[in-house]
Amino acid sequence: MTAKEIRQAFLGFFESKQHHIVPSAPIVVKNDPTLMFTNAGMNQFKDLFLGEAAIKYARVADTQRCLRVSGKHNDLEEVGIDTYHHTMFEMLGNWSFGDYFKKEAIAWSWELLTEVYKIPKEKLYVTYFEGDEKEGLAKDQEAYDLWKQYVDESHILPGNKKDNFWEMGDTGPCGPCSEIHVDCRTDEEKALVNGATLVNADHPQVIEIWNNVFMQFNRLKDSSLQSLPAKHVDTGMGFERLVRVLQDKTSNYDTDVFQPLIQFIAEKSGIKYGADEKTDIAMRVMADHIRAISFVIADGQLPSNNKAGYVIRRILRRAVRYAYTFLNFKEPFLNQLVPLLSEQFKGVFDDLISQQDFVQKVILEEEVAFLRTLSTGIQRFEKYQANHNVIEGNFAFELSDTFGFPIDLTELMAKEKGWIVDLAGYELALKKQKDDSRAATAIDTSDWIIVNADDQSEFVGYDDLEIETEILKYRKVKAKGKEQYQIVLRQTPFYAESGGQVGDTGRLEDHSRQFWVDITDTKKENGLTVHFTDILPDNLEGKFWAVVDEDKRILTEDNHSATHLLHAALKKVLGNHVNQKGSLVNADYLRFDFSHFSKVTDEELAEIEVMVNQKIRANIRLKEQRNVPYQDAIDSGVTALFGEKYGDFVRMITFDDHFSKELCGGTHVKATGQIGSFKIISESAVAAGVRRIEAITADKAEQFFLDQRKELAQLKTLLNGSKDLAASVQTLLEENAKLKKEIEKSTNERVENLKHEIVHHVRGIRGFNLIARHIDLPNAEAVKNLAFSLKSMIDNLVLVFTSEIDGKPSITVMLSEHLVKDKGLNASNIVRELAKEIQGGGGGQPFYATAGGKNGAGLKAVLEKAETFIP
Repeated sequence: MTAKEIRQAFLGFFESKQHHIVPSAPIVVKNDPTLMFTNAGMNQFKDLFLGEAAIKYARVADTQRCLRVSGKHNDLEEVGIDTYHHTMFEMLGNWSFGDYFKKEAIAWSWELLTEVYKIPKEKLYVTYFEGDEKEGLAKDQEAYDLWKQYVDESHILPGNKKDNFWEMGDTGPCGPCSEIHVDCRTDEEKALVNGATLVNADHPQVIEIWNNVFMQFNRLKDSSLQSLPAKHVDTGMGFERLVRVLQDKTSNYDTDVFQPLIQFIAEKSGIKYGADEKTDIAMRVMADHIRAISFVIADGQLPSNNKAGYVIRRILRRAVRYAYTFLNFKEPFLNQLVPLLSEQFKGVFDDLISQQDFVQKVILEEEVAFLRTLSTGIQRFEKYQANHNVIEGNFAFELSDTFGFPIDLTELMAKEKGWIVDLAGYELALKKQKDDSRAATAIDTSDWIIVNADDQSEFVGYDDLEIETEILKYRKVKAKGKEQYQIVLRQTPFYAESGGQVGDTGRLEDHSRQFWVDITDTKKENGLTVHFTDILPDNLEGKFWAVVDEDKRILTEDNHSATHLLHAALKKVLGNHVNQKGSLVNADYLRFDFSHFSKVTDEELAEIEVMVNQKIRANIRLKEQRNVPYQDAIDSGVTALFGEKYGDFVRMITFDDHFSKELCGGTHVKATGQIGSFKIISESAVAAGVRRIEAITADKAEQFFLDQRKELAQLKTLLNGSKDLAASVQTLLEENAKLKKEIEKSTNERVENLKHEIVHHVRGIRGFNLIARHIDLPNAEAVKNLAFSLKSMIDNLVLVFTSEIDGKPSITVMLSEHLVKDKGLNASNIVRELAKEIQGGGGGQPFYATAGGKNGAGLKAVLEKAETFIP
């Protein structure tokens, strides 16, 4: 069976068991503060397990894109080295939300593996939870008894809490699990060692392929276990491992999931796969990493220097390092894998093929930048002076952290020089960075305290900005030394930050309306609307008035609706390739990132701005449609955003059926006239193929035009009421340029005169020619020109100039180059020492350096000290 056939057989099997097939959630997580990436199939269903959202389908199946490179589930360093770890992988899963439980899950997993996929039963081992006395958890006798119906008891193995009690983190849904392992060894190997002894022993040919998790508990902050409102099934089968088993391979990388990529790399590098372990690892790293990189970028996360963006940049750089070091790819190559990868996932994850050009361009730019950094790092390594042939741990860490060198590359380069690396020092520096990072982002979250029991909260803020409600639950949160509270209301008019729109602020008033607490922010967590406040009401029970800050909400809506008009205008003016890549909408301004491969010209910006303002003046009424079937919306031509998770029913926002029609959960104006006016204030690049427009609307746009008018009036006054401002300014610019040329000519003459004067006043000291003098010139460039002129005229020169530029003391040191090479003099060291006299600092090249300071009285001492540097 091909990989595509294996995937489809899984989905078809569970569809026959009345499971609803759902699409993969984005790999980038947006509304869960505990996760950056989807790292397990259950992530998108977390709110269902916790009882915080309504269950639409009791049975679900899917294939979910997952990424494990950070936090608890960190497989990055094993990827490519072994045969079965990956950054991005597919998790085939079937789910029951309070419907079937252990009996059906076990029966169906066995049926699929042995009857549909026809894996020989004798190759399979199953595990069950043996219990944990400290947790007060009994052995999972039910799972054991169920397995006995299908499996010989010698192939049913107990597992400890580490292996057979599944938890996604320190807190959250969890429960006992039952794994299925397959023994892929040869008959000869099986005869020598019993496969049961190799289960969960990290044997490369005895691997876990399926995990049936029986979700029964919620792990609380104090580590205690609380029973969930209902019992659920959460299963996951590693797709890449399954394909390996069914295609009878000894490595995931030998299957048709990876081989097309690997063979392409082998062909382009001219190195045969299988010829050498080091080059094999490099090809596996590249074939694996391009999948994670491409899908994360397609989901809207660009490489950057922080958070999720840094993780994906780190993966990309690891792939480029291996390609550069072991496969001799000195030019960008990784991006060339994108078209092949897109074709592989056609009909499965079509987001990639529809954004192929964009993804490829982003990767190309990252490669170009990193190869430049890598080259700089190599130069820095070559200049490094090892003390007793040992590279300090801090320097090795700097190469890794700043220049992207893996420690093994540093060791390899060190070995070529006969050096060693202080690995203990490197690990210490690495640990310090990780500890500092954790401390900076640490959030201490208490458990929810229930005030009024209810299944879920309801958002009513599309229609109301003030309602009567109750508090359902609250908890305390500490972050960066600040203590806050989070509150969940039965009904809320507060919009939670999402889709680029900031969260509402406002007040929670007691029923008498005499006392209140301020709501400082509103965010989403797994579909739950969470309100932030610095203090809690004195009495949490009873009724409250939830009141949104109306002025802020209205201004935010102005900017949000304007982004929809802007998006449509960009498509009209620049082309249909334009897609939203990010946005920020608040009460002050809007920021809109979009895919486009060149700078937007001034003429195009003007056309876009005019088009948006025309739509505002037309006062187009909002057409809002709620609970539209997703496919019906797509068929109507609506704009859907890449990287967003849409449900079966969606909300459509339309301003003119022929202009702007988008899927959106945000709040909007009732008619475009409310926006008032729209003004673009900047256009810039964000990343390869991504541009950014910042704009203002409503009162901010009005103030902008008033400020411009005021500035124009001031300019007219300065130009004596000129009626042709452009001509007057042009005349001033020409006069200024003429004066600059005259000043430059005068300065050059002054430099020339000084040069001939100074050359006759050189002091000869012990074979050196010293010039130590205060120079009166108008700018630093003139001082530099004088110094270089004298250097070309005088041998064995040691020159020290002092001067005052724009009222600030300055020092210049110039040395003949052979004094640097033969006598060991260094202008940078000299100028740093002299700068102490003027309370300053500086540096430069070994033969030329400058310094500035703040104590002009010390310049005399500088000249007196100059002679002391002559050996």
